[in-house]
Amino acid sequence: MTNVYAGGCACGAVRYVITGEPAVMLDCQCRQCQRDSGTGHQSHLTFVAAEVKVDGEVSHWETTGDGGTVKRRAFCPTCGSSMHMTFPAMPDVFIVTPASLDDPSRYRPQLVSWTAAGYAWDHLDPALPRFDKMPPR
Repeated sequence: MTNVYAGGCACGAVRYVITGEPAVMLDCQCRQCQRDSGTGHQSHLTFVAAEVKVDGEVSHWETTGDGGTVKRRAFCPTCGSSMHMTFPAMPDVFIVTPASLDDPSRYRPQLVSWTAAGYAWDHLDPALPRFDKMPPR
């Protein structure tokens, strides 16, 4: 059975619908995710080869990760809500932030990445598998 994940920005100017299942749900403590979220980590639902439809205009900014991966982050130009991220070198990967989902309770983290950049005050589920950087493939 295929699920539909829908969401959008805080002001409603941008909406998305994803048909498919997340490949992984994770909390990332890398410095870029900290800066993007404004806290100690950012949470991600990662979809691979899912059907994605985005309605509304988004703005983008790009960063390059420690491993050289270019990340293209999308946000609403009206309210500034961070919604999704793509990788130009991996066009079939689409990542959304759970707070942008219509039903954020669907997010169930499976692991924590980049704990090497984490802070003691950022309390994440201690039962989750943890990786200093990215988990092995």
